Amino acid sequence: MMARPLDYSRWDHIEVSDDEDETHPNVDTQSLFRWRHQARVDRMEEQKKERQDFERGSLDTKRKLEDARKKLEGLSACAEAETKEEVEAQVMKLQMEMSELQKQEKEWKQKEEELSKKEKLTPWNVDTLSKDKWEKTVINKKPAKKTDATEEEKEEMQRTFVEKNEKLCKKFGMFKKYDDSMQFLTDHPELVCDECANYLAIWCINLQVEEKTGLMEQVAHQTIIMQYILELAKSLDADPRACVKPFFSRIKTADKQYTDAFTDELESFKVRVRGRAEARIERAMKEAEEEERQKRLGPGGLDPVEVFESLPQVLKDCFEKQNIPMLQQAITELPEEDARYHMKRCVDSGLWVPNANDNKPTEDKPAEEEEEVYEKVPDDDVD
Repeated sequence: MMARPLDYSRWDHIEVSDDEDETHPNVDTQSLFRWRHQARVDRMEEQKKERQDFERGSLDTKRKLEDARKKLEGLSACAEAETKEEVEAQVMKLQMEMSELQKQEKEWKQKEEELSKKEKLTPWNVDTLSKDKWEKTVINKKPAKKTDATEEEKEEMQRTFVEKNEKLCKKFGMFKKYDDSMQFLTDHPELVCDECANYLAIWCINLQVEEKTGLMEQVAHQTIIMQYILELAKSLDADPRACVKPFFSRIKTADKQYTDAFTDELESFKVRVRGRAEARIERAMKEAEEEERQKRLGPGGLDPVEVFESLPQVLKDCFEKQNIPMLQQAITELPEEDARYHMKRCVDSGLWVPNANDNKPTEDKPAEEEEEVYEKVPDDDVD
C-alpha cells in the first residue's frame, strides 16, 4: 500500500518576514521594514479586536435571550384570572423581544463564520507560525525558613543575630555608594535578612532620639536598600542573597519612576522614624514623671503636689509661708466638713504630719501649736 502524499497546501499562504525582500536602492530599507512590520502588527490588532467585539456581542445576546425565556416561563406559570390580560400583554412583549434576539443570534452566527473564514485566509507570519505551549523560568529557591516561630523564638533569633553581626550591620549602615554596599553584602551575605533590616530600623530610631538627625538619615537610606532587596526576594520567591546584585544593577540604571518610588519610600520611612522617636521620648518623660510622683507620695498614697494645688488659696498661703498660727486661723474659718476633707488629704499626702514635733520641737513651730491645729480634725476622720 502506497503511503499517502504529504499535504503542503497549509504552507501556501505564509507571509514573508518583514526584512526578507530585496528593495530598490533608492528606498530606505530600514524604514520600509519598520513600516511593513507596523502595518502587520496593526492588522493583527484589528483582527484581535474584531474577534473580542464579536465574542462580547454574542455572549450578551445569548444572555438576554436566556433571561427572556425564563421570564416567559415564569409568566406562563403564574397566570391568574384577574391578571390574565396584563399577563398576555407581557407575554406578547417578551415574545417580540425573543424574536428580535433570535434574529440577532443568527446574525452573530453568520458573523462568526465570516470571521473564521477571514482568519483562515490570513497569511501566516513570523508571529503566528508557532506559539509557546508552555514556558518555565528556573530561579534559585531561597532556603526553607521557619515561619511559625513564636515571639520568644523571634526575639531570640534577633538577639543572637545582633550579638554576632552588630559591628557588620553598623559598617553597612555607613556606606554611601551603591557599589560599596553591593560589594559589602556580597562579601557578607549573612546580613541579607530580616534581622539586619530590623536592627537598622531600630538604630535609626535610637539616633533620632539622640537628635543625631544627619546620621539617622544616612542609616535610613541603607535600611530602605535592605528592605527593597528583601521585598524583591519575596516577589520572586527567591533567596534574598541572590537578589543583591540584581537590585543594585536596577537602582543604578533605573528610570525616574523607579528612583522616585525609592525616594518616596525613604522619606516615608524617615517620617515614621521621627514619629516613633517622639513617641519614645514622650513615653520616657511620662515614665520619669510617674517615677518621681511615686517617690513623693505621702503615707496615704496621695501626691503632695496635686493635693497642694487642690487646696483653697487661704490654705495654700499658710503652707507656702509655713505659718502655723495663720493655718490655725484658716482652719477655724473653714466649714467643719471642708476642714476635715482638706486636712485628711494633707496628712495622706505628707503635707501635714500630725505630732511630728512631739519628740523634737522647734523654736518657731512648737509641738503644742501643731497638736492644736490637728485637733480641729478628729482622729477617726484622718486615720
